[in-house]
Amino acid sequence: MEDMVAVNTDHLFNLTDSIGIYQHSRYSVPDPKHGYTTDDNARALIVAVALYEIYRKKEYLELIYRYTSFLLHAQNDSGRFRNFMDCERNFIDKEGTEDCFGRTIWAIGYTLAGESIPSGVKNACGHMMAKALPNVLDLKYIRGMAYTLIGLSYVSSYAQKNVFGGGDDGTSDVPWINRWDIKGLMRTLADRLVAKYKDNRENGWYWYEDMLTYGNSMLPWALFEAYKEIQNKEYLDVAQESLKFLEDIYFRNGYFKPIGCKGWFIKGDKPADFDEQPIEAGETALMYFSAFKLLGDSYYLDRGLQTFNWYHGENSLRVKLIDQDTGGCYDGITQKGLNLNEGAESLVSYLMTALERNRMSTLFLKGN
Repeated sequence: MEDMVAVNTDHLFNLTDSIGIYQHSRYSVPDPKHGYTTDDNARALIVAVALYEIYRKKEYLELIYRYTSFLLHAQNDSGRFRNFMDCERNFIDKEGTEDCFGRTIWAIGYTLAGESIPSGVKNACGHMMAKALPNVLDLKYIRGMAYTLIGLSYVSSYAQKNVFGGGDDGTSDVPWINRWDIKGLMRTLADRLVAKYKDNRENGWYWYEDMLTYGNSMLPWALFEAYKEIQNKEYLDVAQESLKFLEDIYFRNGYFKPIGCKGWFIKGDKPADFDEQPIEAGETALMYFSAFKLLGDSYYLDRGLQTFNWYHGENSLRVKLIDQDTGGCYDGITQKGLNLNEGAESLVSYLMTALERNRMSTLFLKGN
């Protein structure tokens, strides 16, 4: 396997102020007028946790506190999360989308499962999770379900590792977990995804709905995670079959090319070529790395590395999307060329994927 990639966090610190991470930049300069989003701060929390787990540096721990604080402020009384905060630091929506909810559950779960995260941070995440969980069964949209499923897989892992040492009942030492059947929630969401798949699957079309848009890789990824925790073979079968359909589209030119956001891919039509967005490469590579850890098949590792290399020149333009000066990631590939802005979504998608790619390198070396 290739050597580890260098990770430059300069732009992460440039984009982050005392509140959280700004949503947008003008080229490499933060653009405060667009404010902040919970979506971005949730994914930035995943990056900060990964950085701290690997490097144990105080500045990364400080980022963990900052992004966690943002999420605490974003959660409303119902347990859901507001998403958009303006430059005056006022939330302008009462409730974000189900995607926002799921991404935040993903970040909270990931933080809870961290090996070296301070107990106070985990308690704050537990507080948010306890408020959020009553909303899980009300989710209606498949991507919100998928993000949530992935977050709950981390919660399930955390619960299994944190039990009373001297107790006979094996209950978790975190009271809010005792009140919830986390695997039961995962099973319900996974069953809903499988049902959507069966409703839309037909000869030549192996997908969960009649079009492919954004965040497609999260759907098989969520079912891989559900299979890991619940061991229902149907989840694995659907994940693998739908992934095969997806990758025949993504790698149709011999390299990773995500479906363009200007038109998407409607059944009976053809995939839109542009714009190619960095988040799609990140989520797809992370999905492959997760499948590799679960199944041990080097095919998934190779596909994950190939997808990650989209950022480094294996793409339709044959250009690198990483700013060598800042470590930022350009905002995508358009019909006219690179979008040279370096927003938060692009940055955190790249960083979390690069860090996981380096972890895969370590796992591979240990296994050989």
